[in-house]
Amino acid sequence: MNKILKKTQLSDCVYRMEVEAPLIARERKPGQFIILQVDDDFGERIPLTIADADPERGSITLVFQAVGKTTHLLAEKEEGDTIVALLGPLGQPSRIEKVGHVVCVGGGIGVAPLYPIAQALKAIGNRLTIIIGARNKSLLIMEDEMRAIADDLIVVTDDGSYGRKALVTEPLKELCEQTPKPDMAVAIGPPIMMKFCAETTRPYGVHTIVSLNTIMIDGTGMCGGCRVTVGGETKFVCVDGPEFDGHLVDFDNMMKRLRAYKPREDADHEKYHCRLEAAAARLEAAAATHAK
Repeated sequence: MNKILKKTQLSDCVYRMEVEAPLIARERKPGQFIILQVDDDFGERIPLTIADADPERGSITLVFQAVGKTTHLLAEKEEGDTIVALLGPLGQPSRIEKVGHVVCVGGGIGVAPLYPIAQALKAIGNRLTIIIGARNKSLLIMEDEMRAIADDLIVVTDDGSYGRKALVTEPLKELCEQTPKPDMAVAIGPPIMMKFCAETTRPYGVHTIVSLNTIMIDGTGMCGGCRVTVGGETKFVCVDGPEFDGHLVDFDNMMKRLRAYKPREDADHEKYHCRLEAAAARLEAAAATHAK
């Protein structure tokens, strides 16, 4: 059992949890992830990137968005509650090198897995420009943490409710057009965002790393659900990645495969909300009966 030490709500449906996991905290490296099972013996197992770790405290930090059945169940947990199973660290660590000027681009919840990578790149002496974006101000996360490690921080929102009104690709393109251009880019976020970040840097020859954690299911290489095409070869994100050269990833194929899971995800999501509504109705009926 892994105890939840601290829980914070970062934005609408986005939560940060500090979880007791001393062995994982000691061994984890930037870019790696864990698999967790919320409670029962037959519950779904989901992958979550390790957003931070404190080896002295023996804890890891997870940031997640409550969008499906299991993440909703996780969001219901409170400080002091436990998570029945936690496996990790898994996946290949990020390749952290001193290259010069690195642009780190995070979209939505992708800012969380980007943070430990940006932190490590800064720690070895790279100049760091960080771009973070979201649909609106309420969905932006970890701005203070990113500002603390960035040489330059650019904040954008789709609707202009905070920062600059733009997509993350706009300031990325402007940086690529500068002389000298960036030495490397790292982009993490929704697949469509990572695809267009890679297409933005491609004409300028800026090496671009993306993290494909959104397609992972089993997380151990056994289910085959996370296979992607990279440079014409089949790779398994959970064991070969999750990070790959963005200019070599077949994003169209990846997004097509992601859509194959959506009907089941939507059905489970609907079932979860129906269960909540039924429970609320029972409580309301019980309260009404008690009032009589």
